[in-house]
Amino acid sequence: QVQLIESGGGLVQAGGSLRLSCAASGLTFSNYHMGWFRQAPGKEREFVAGIPRSSNWRDYADSVKGRFTISRDNAKNRVYLQMNSLKPEDTAVYYCAADLTRMIQVGVYSYNYRGQGTQVTVSS
Repeated sequence: QVQLIESGGGLVQAGGSLRLSCAASGLTFSNYHMGWFRQAPGKEREFVAGIPRSSNWRDYADSVKGRFTISRDNAKNRVYLQMNSLKPEDTAVYYCAADLTRMIQVGVYSYNYRGQGTQVTVSS
């Protein structure tokens, strides 16, 4: 059974930082492309960042470029999202996602697996 479990969310003031973590189990993690999405109340799901299984490049939404960094540790079966200079508009539930065959990037909204999410709230 595949599980993706996110952690690290919370309440932070604008300008602050958070590091999200996603622990994967039940799959061969190094074979999967990974990514992060978010969804705010009343809004559509939004791609945030993606990293391929090779880790040789990354893709980011324009809204987070220069502030967020995605990384992965295949030895620990984890993908991370370092979020700096947080803004109130970053408030959302953040999900990690995994796909075996397709890089998770801008314009891609389907994937094999998704976690339950972790809440990030940024106060002004």
